[in-house]
Amino acid sequence: MTLRLDLLRHGETELGGGLRGSLDDALTATGWAQMRAAVVEQGPWDRLISSPLQRCALFAQELGEQLTVPVQLEKDLQELHFGAWEGQSAAALMQTDAQALGLFWANPYSFTPPQGEPVTDFATRVLAAIERLHANCAGERVLLISHGGVMRLLLAQARGLPREQLLNVEVGHGALFSLTVESGGLLREAL
Repeated sequence: MTLRLDLLRHGETELGGGLRGSLDDALTATGWAQMRAAVVEQGPWDRLISSPLQRCALFAQELGEQLTVPVQLEKDLQELHFGAWEGQSAAALMQTDAQALGLFWANPYSFTPPQGEPVTDFATRVLAAIERLHANCAGERVLLISHGGVMRLLLAQARGLPREQLLNVEVGHGALFSLTVESGGLLREAL
């Protein structure tokens, strides 16, 4: 049985761009507006699943109350932990760690930021969470409120992209995409 999985990226955060990772930034007023606008005339959803970080979870709680649907927080759908790079912008890293940043952008699977989470481990935890979600929610339509990295991974898988192209997947703040999840974790982008 198929799971319809809509993916919503959190909106703009108070501390701005850069590698937010595990940092628990709050949304700006613009960020709230981006997310609210993305879900207008969308759904209906049977449930909401969210990263526990506040930039996702607080919106999930608000939307769940409005729609009277259950909200579940899923820690395995948090963003990649960037280690020593957390909170830094690409421009700042170009000044301090340009070679390492270049290696990461060229192939995030083969280079891990200092003290960061390997992308292979990140992919394993995210895809395992999606398989659990399929097992528990097959036949439903679910909204997953998460992060750019999680969405890039899922969209890259659905599109059959080579691993090196993971960071080429564009996912803006408040972006909404739709996937289907089949048995065995097979992902397809729904148009």
